[in-house]
Amino acid sequence: MPRKTINEKDILPHLTTILSLLSDEQRELLIQRMTIHVLKKNEVIYSEGEPSSFMYCLVSGKVKVQKAGVGGRSQIVRVIKPVEYFGYRPAFAGQSHATEALAFEPSVIVRFPIHTIITFLQVNPRLGWFFIEHLSRHLGRADERTVNLTQKHIRGRLAESLLFLRESYGLEEDESTLSIYLSREDLANLSNMTTSNAIRTLSTFAQEKLIAIDGKKIKILDVEKLEKISRIG
Repeated sequence: MPRKTINEKDILPHLTTILSLLSDEQRELLIQRMTIHVLKKNEVIYSEGEPSSFMYCLVSGKVKVQKAGVGGRSQIVRVIKPVEYFGYRPAFAGQSHATEALAFEPSVIVRFPIHTIITFLQVNPRLGWFFIEHLSRHLGRADERTVNLTQKHIRGRLAESLLFLRESYGLEEDESTLSIYLSREDLANLSNMTTSNAIRTLSTFAQEKLIAIDGKKIKILDVEKLEKISRIG
């Protein structure tokens, strides 16, 4: 990853949430030690098995967190949106990364040395509660996704994924097109299915007028019916 290429003053307003929890001394130290990185599409941020040395904040763009599975297939376990912190859980658990993080599209991230964050946590309970809340929200969402991806049928899983992307990244100005362009493989990996099943099910949804497809662009035409399909599995 490249070193700093963006003006620090442009980045700091995006970090208000965490900087506001720090003392003046901690804030100054964290700013001194952070680095800003511009990522290309599909550039790796960290790899599975790599030591957890940094916490990351996504300033702009989109990031996927995935785990290698059986037969070389990957499962997308999380998607990251601005402004979200990620990559720190393994360090808190004394582990290496169990997942891999890559940029979905050109993105900007800020990288913080994890030992600096851990030092702050030892004396700053407000920062500790921030991470407890953050981890708790994601654990709840992960539990829900686990049930959805293992118990629902293919149609329910794909409908759930489309709604999940809508919730995570929002819509374009037309208020119906998902604001993220996924390959069919990525959509399949997000939905715990093969790429061929994802393609067939997308085509079926399009025939049923639930969505419209234009290359990688997916337009949501009937949210209520997708929610019903997702709900009944």
